[in-house]
Amino acid sequence: MAKNILIVDSGSTKTDWCYINKDGKIKQFKTEGINPNLMDASSIALLIEQCFQKHLKNHAIKAIHYYGAGIGTNQNKKIVTSIFKKNAPIAKIAVLSDIVGAARSLCKNKKGVVCILGTGSNAVFYNGKTCATIHSSLGYIAGDEGSGNDLGKRVLQHYAYKTFDKPLQDAFEAMTGVDLATIITKLYKEPFPNRYLASFAKLLANNRGHFMVENILEDSFTVFFQQHLLKCRQTWQHPIYFTGSISYAFRDVLLQICNHLGLTLGAVSAAPMKGLIAYHS
Repeated sequence: MAKNILIVDSGSTKTDWCYINKDGKIKQFKTEGINPNLMDASSIALLIEQCFQKHLKNHAIKAIHYYGAGIGTNQNKKIVTSIFKKNAPIAKIAVLSDIVGAARSLCKNKKGVVCILGTGSNAVFYNGKTCATIHSSLGYIAGDEGSGNDLGKRVLQHYAYKTFDKPLQDAFEAMTGVDLATIITKLYKEPFPNRYLASFAKLLANNRGHFMVENILEDSFTVFFQQHLLKCRQTWQHPIYFTGSISYAFRDVLLQICNHLGLTLGAVSAAPMKGLIAYHS
């Protein structure tokens, strides 16, 4: 097993950290998410510095493998790399997209179509070594089909437009504990609206079997398949792998859609970290 290494997997909502020391002992912990598209450099620097001070102080880290959301441009990659370099000056640092981490975690050196369905969504074809983008990610405002953000938006619309029946209307109000005006304020005046929207997806997980809930899930995931996977020829040739909280929570729906379309569903994981530890070993 590789030693004195730090593996970091970050989405918009949470970040999973794993440090493997010189004796091979593993230390894991979580922090808030990191996304350079939604955070300025000073906020990211503060979060990482606090993390090092609390969890990684005096550790001689030799290598850092960072996989994160929002690492789609060289500028964002440079920002994150420089922040880690300040905190671990002797470490070799590799900063890559979260979808690369997902591919390495799920496929190792095998070919497959790899998807993330968490707060946001993404999909690539992985040839066993590198990822080929299927479509550019449009983020939570114009894209993220099938994600927690997309599901949460649909839940909010069903509630606000009074499409839900009374049991689901009541369940939404009990879950949020606030009125619609407060929800709108949080969405448009406070930071991380994508995280807030994604939190509404809990209503779906808590009310499985209700026909409106099942319709929302099927509609959202079907759009994800149509807009991304069905336009990729490799989808018909290789298994489709999923990771992320939404993927794992609703994996039965993903399986139903794959079966209906004649596609092969590969492994589905809640998070990439376990697979990344194995990959870097």
